[in-house]
Amino acid sequence: MQSVIQKPIDGLFKLMEFLIVACMLAMVVMVFGNVVLRYGFNSGIDVSDELSRYCFIWLTYLGSMVAMREHGHLGVDTVVKRLGLGGKKACLFLSELLMLGCNVMLFVGTYEMHPLQASNVSPVLGMSMIWVYSVGYVVGTVMAVMNLRVLWRILSGKIREDELVQVIETEGLADTEKQLKDSNA
Repeated sequence: MQSVIQKPIDGLFKLMEFLIVACMLAMVVMVFGNVVLRYGFNSGIDVSDELSRYCFIWLTYLGSMVAMREHGHLGVDTVVKRLGLGGKKACLFLSELLMLGCNVMLFVGTYEMHPLQASNVSPVLGMSMIWVYSVGYVVGTVMAVMNLRVLWRILSGKIREDELVQVIETEGLADTEKQLKDSNA
């Protein structure tokens, strides 16, 4: 059952990674092309400024979802990793609950702004701005589901102890601490 559910989820995140790369590539082509056109030919493409900005917005939010799944967000684990099992669970529970609250606010805020953004059009393209800001629906939903999953795993006791510290303060710090332990042993 787990692999049946996991395959579509993995596919969704692969699609997100592809969209991140596509947005980055589109931004580079549009901005570089516009710079060349402006300096070399004293002209430019008006839509490239607007589209590159919209790509950047989507790239940022899609990247935050991928980073959350891979536990790649910044964090400080100095105190949490020194706590006992109960303390680690409590900190992770509180952290996930706060993030869930933020994701709910993001979704609700997008919903409340929907009528305004749907009637607001972009200056150059003339498209409804809800196409840009609807990313709040996607991010709020996907990240809230991830938060709920972790909360459920904590409450049901299915979370492993090595999963209780979700971030690593510094990548090199773990290696340094391991070397120090090995040299002291």
